[in-house]
Amino acid sequence: MRRYGWDDLRTVMQRLRDPKTGCPWDLEQRFETIAPFTIEEAYEVVDAIERGAFRELPGELGDLLFQSVFYAQMAEEQRLFSLDDVIHGLVAKLILRHPHVFPDGTLTGARAESPPDMGAIKQAWETQKAAERADRGQQDLFDDIPPALPALSRAQKVQKRARMIGFDWSSVAPVFEALRAEVEELSDALASGEESRIADELGDVLFSAISLARHHGLDAEQVCRQATLKFMSRIRAVQALAREDNIALTEASESVLDRLWMRAKAFDSSTF
Repeated sequence: MRRYGWDDLRTVMQRLRDPKTGCPWDLEQRFETIAPFTIEEAYEVVDAIERGAFRELPGELGDLLFQSVFYAQMAEEQRLFSLDDVIHGLVAKLILRHPHVFPDGTLTGARAESPPDMGAIKQAWETQKAAERADRGQQDLFDDIPPALPALSRAQKVQKRARMIGFDWSSVAPVFEALRAEVEELSDALASGEESRIADELGDVLFSAISLARHHGLDAEQVCRQATLKFMSRIRAVQALAREDNIALTEASESVLDRLWMRAKAFDSSTF
């Protein structure tokens, strides 16, 4: 069987959107209706990577790529832009943002073989992105951070952007102290019983925890996902142990549940 290529993908997309012979579902779609699927496909790519399911990854990447092709096809139908415009813009941006690889600003240019300074690279990257924001008329520091990002990811991006103007802790220690202080304020809020105050202080605790993750070079979204997976695995272990001991979890006391939880933690929960 012939291996399909890039042109075949474009042909398939055009066929799916053909007004006379295309797929009714694909013809009904608009930019707004496709957007939720794009988010879902991106998370499925991340999930395959985190599970080490690399046999599944090509398919998941294909699904995500299809989203871009779908958007470009609808845009071309409306004479907004084409897939070629998307590719050209991407290549041009990557060349512009990597002067340490393309020193003369062309695809064929090459730099000396000496390794570039990572600090200088990051600074140049941020400077270029700031210039691009200015060209788009975005004066506010946070203008191009999408509100629809997951809350943890958005908070981390906001913190990184604030760091650009010097608003950040210089080391980890004060970040942890700030987290301690926020936990104490949350404790006071809980004692008060005021729901609005509790929500406000809890948000500050989460925001400080995200800052701590960032200062350790960790992605807060990924850290939280891993913690959730660990909790799920341990709950499965608790269920397995409860079945072995003929315990009805919904009727068990807190002390029994605590005992099961501690036993679950002692096991490699991935076996459950």
